[in-house]
Amino acid sequence: MREVVVMVTTSYPRFPGDGVGSFIEPIAKGVAALGHEVHVVAPWHPAITRGREEDGVFFHFFRYAPVPALNVFGYASGLRADTDLRAAAWAIAPAALAAGWFKAWRVATKRRATVMQAHWVIPGGVMAAAAARRLPLVVSLHGSDVFIAERHGALGALARRVFRRAGAVTACSDDLRNRAVALGADPARIQTVPYGVDAARFAPDAAVRAAVRAALSIGEAPLVFAGGRLVSKKGFEYLIDAVRGLVSAHPTLQVLLAGDGDLAPPLKARAAGLPVRFLGDQPQDAIARFAAAADVIAVPSVRDDAGNVDGLPNFALEALASATPVVATRAGGLPQAISDGENGLLVPERDAAALASAIARLLASPGVARDLGQRARARVIRDHSWANTADRMVAAYASARA
Repeated sequence: MREVVVMVTTSYPRFPGDGVGSFIEPIAKGVAALGHEVHVVAPWHPAITRGREEDGVFFHFFRYAPVPALNVFGYASGLRADTDLRAAAWAIAPAALAAGWFKAWRVATKRRATVMQAHWVIPGGVMAAAAARRLPLVVSLHGSDVFIAERHGALGALARRVFRRAGAVTACSDDLRNRAVALGADPARIQTVPYGVDAARFAPDAAVRAAVRAALSIGEAPLVFAGGRLVSKKGFEYLIDAVRGLVSAHPTLQVLLAGDGDLAPPLKARAAGLPVRFLGDQPQDAIARFAAAADVIAVPSVRDDAGNVDGLPNFALEALASATPVVATRAGGLPQAISDGENGLLVPERDAAALASAIARLLASPGVARDLGQRARARVIRDHSWANTADRMVAAYASARA
């Protein structure tokens, strides 16, 4: 059956290469590539450069803010340090939810939609459930939505109502799936659908490695790379502390950290005097180049003090695809993608000494590092293609209809 899908989301890459909501784009385009009609409904943002249609995906952006300062609905701008909603987000939420509901309903009616899909149960699921009417509803969970629902009683109640309305629910990791079930999702209607990765973009490349290192003027110095929003659950403070334990044995060590966020000032202060370069937000192509140039990629995620944790960071899958050896923690869905000693190294959360030891081990054993990287890339290509993710999303539409 050819589906006409209305995808309700609060984030989508605002321009080519944008890292915000980067995993939503290949899901939408993957479903469209299978011959289905896809309409993305998302909040308007001043940085958006998308046209009306791209690769079979049609865009419908809704405006909701009476003044520019209130454009904080979606695109990670409504969260403070990724642990709580900003006051402005609470204030504008009713208007944004109403605008999103109306746009989704209008698009679904005009385009004769066959299924409604919500990305993030809160708030995407609220808008989609209201707009779906009699349409099958699929809710896809990504991490911060479940955390917000766990943390706020009223939002948790809304999430439970959306779960009851949904015919199918997908989660990007088993950890996230289990938390959603505890929140009220029906175990019989929820399945884990991991993200994919663009293995052509994120790939080993000797020429790129040499060019990046030349541009950074670091030659063959040991290079560690990490990326993500500068928020608590990413655990970057532990990577910075690990660097303190590495510089004596590796005096030429360089560490690159791509990303921006509320914790940028304290993290930069913590890294003062250390060979850590903060790169700010970087487009996806640049992330791929840094990954190819590195000797080790670190993913030091944690379950933060508020209880928030990544479902399965897309950066981790991109790192694995690059064939650069990865050191990660056992937080969230990371152990689902990384088997310790087989396609990467896993260390306990919040353990800077263990993180430093694992990085040092890989820097001292290039043969081991190379083998881990090659096995990581092979496993990602086998298990984490975006085409497979799209196939499973389409299967979820049929499940919701049933």
